[in-house]
Amino acid sequence: MNWYLKCLKQYADFSGRARRQEYWMFVLFNMIFAIVAMIIDNVVGTASPELGYGMFYSLYVLAVLVPGLAVAVRRLHDVGKSGWMFFIVLIPLVGAIWLFVLLVTDSQQGNNKWGHNPKELTG
Repeated sequence: MNWYLKCLKQYADFSGRARRQEYWMFVLFNMIFAIVAMIIDNVVGTASPELGYGMFYSLYVLAVLVPGLAVAVRRLHDVGKSGWMFFIVLIPLVGAIWLFVLLVTDSQQGNNKWGHNPKELTG
């Protein structure tokens, strides 16, 4: 949960590096909270029958859109890639697979142009 809160505190920080654990813990808690928001939508009755989600889910997605992009860009910086590499996801199928490979790749050792290796700083 601390990793999720750290990403929210760094709301629009697109500089620096984010280690794998920070990114994937954010993704995990993000998915959990999104599912909870969908359940709330269905229980309260604000869910659209065609979509399966409604106002609560939509508000949650809008709230975490920028922090999610920021942590993804910092994760790409950690493996030595520019944040603009995120747009590779626009290439059908192959782009999403390549982005996933980049996001699970281990940190680039030592310093790079985006800063110190956060894995080396914390242990």
